[in-house]
Amino acid sequence: MKHLFLVLFLFCLTVVKAEISLPKIFSSNMVLQRESSVDLFGWAHPGEEFTIITSWVYQEYPVKTPVTGKWKLSIETPGAGGPYNIVFNGGSNQIVLDNILMGEVWLCSGQSNMEWSANSGLDNKEEAIAKSDKPTIRLFTVEKRTSEHPQDDLVGKWEVCTPETMPDFSAVAYFFAQRMQEEMDVPIGLIDSSWGASCAEVWTHSEAFENNPALQQSYELIKPNPWVPIEKSILYNAMIAPLTNFKISGTLWYQGESNTANAETYENTFGTLIESWRTQWGYDFPFYYVQIAPFKYGREYEGGIVRDQQRRTLSLPNTGMAMTSDICTIEDIHPRNKLDVGIRLGNIALKQHYNKIDQEVYGPLFKGAEVVKNKVEVTFEHNEGLNIKGKNLEHFEVLASDGNWYPAKAKIKNGKVTVSSKEVKEPRKVRYAFKSTDIANLFNSAGLPASTFISEEL
Repeated sequence: MKHLFLVLFLFCLTVVKAEISLPKIFSSNMVLQRESSVDLFGWAHPGEEFTIITSWVYQEYPVKTPVTGKWKLSIETPGAGGPYNIVFNGGSNQIVLDNILMGEVWLCSGQSNMEWSANSGLDNKEEAIAKSDKPTIRLFTVEKRTSEHPQDDLVGKWEVCTPETMPDFSAVAYFFAQRMQEEMDVPIGLIDSSWGASCAEVWTHSEAFENNPALQQSYELIKPNPWVPIEKSILYNAMIAPLTNFKISGTLWYQGESNTANAETYENTFGTLIESWRTQWGYDFPFYYVQIAPFKYGREYEGGIVRDQQRRTLSLPNTGMAMTSDICTIEDIHPRNKLDVGIRLGNIALKQHYNKIDQEVYGPLFKGAEVVKNKVEVTFEHNEGLNIKGKNLEHFEVLASDGNWYPAKAKIKNGKVTVSSKEVKEPRKVRYAFKSTDIANLFNSAGLPASTFISEEL
């Protein structure tokens, strides 16, 4: 009997010495952020000692797992290039990750327009797929999961971009990477963590609701959705939280269509989401997003309100917005031209973050308005070469003292737009392209459309 207990005791000692394990975001074919301090992390038995060897410096790093069972090691990465490998040597197992590249890592998130792939339907599907043999672009799709609490791991794997893997990946993200590589000879890692029809609240860290009563109030207007859960933070916990220790260069975001129910507060909702992510990562990475396109929403103005709220979110530092009103149709909430969306996001990143191009990357953005007699003079940023597509400048309206909005005539003069209406003697406000279906026809010389806006009281 004593011998039996001894055997069982030794067996228990053997099984508790757990193997090294890694979260799914670490795998062969991945991209690590270049020239940076990145964290490698995972799990092992408390007190277990092992080594990590990186091929770019052939250095052996000793690791001792703390009592929590979760270890972390910060290492320095070299400049763009590869392929490299990382070897994890433990007492019970060895893990070898190979074909690793150093480059720029971008997290891509939102709802269906970010999730939309070539296989979902694109204007240029066949051509795009045929040209997608790009071994220095790497793709990671986060599988759809939910959780009531923040998780340490998620489901997915890194893949090399090929005509076989690209068609099911986010088209906007892919075209963004393609544009980046036209100007920068560096590998690009794309992490797509998106879910169609999702509202912003499900992607927001739970602490944000505790510190922002207005966010909680607006969230209560969100209605149940047959395609996605609406519980606050439920997608953040499962699909974003496990990534917050993984070093990224920045985030791309395409969402807002599912927040038309509480459109009036989207600036607060979206801005809070951005700040909550930056807090969890611990640094203010670039956050570039797509302004939703005109579409036949339920209410006459809810789409325009969201677009204006997105414009206002540009007040947050290190943000950028790609306008899309000229590359859409109001009959389809999923514009099929994802190529230009990706290019516009890429241009913003190339100019603002990487300083690689010197060109206009925004359409006209509302700057201010002033009443001159019975007219309103509207000024814009990014106003070089203001022009009209079509015969007349459309979709300007002015607010009268009776509380009603009236269509207005608008003319371009000296880089400004002068707006007036016979029905309005004392204009109180001015707005532009504010209906859900209004397609802007005011452009600048870069060929980019002006954003929807509404002014403050004049």
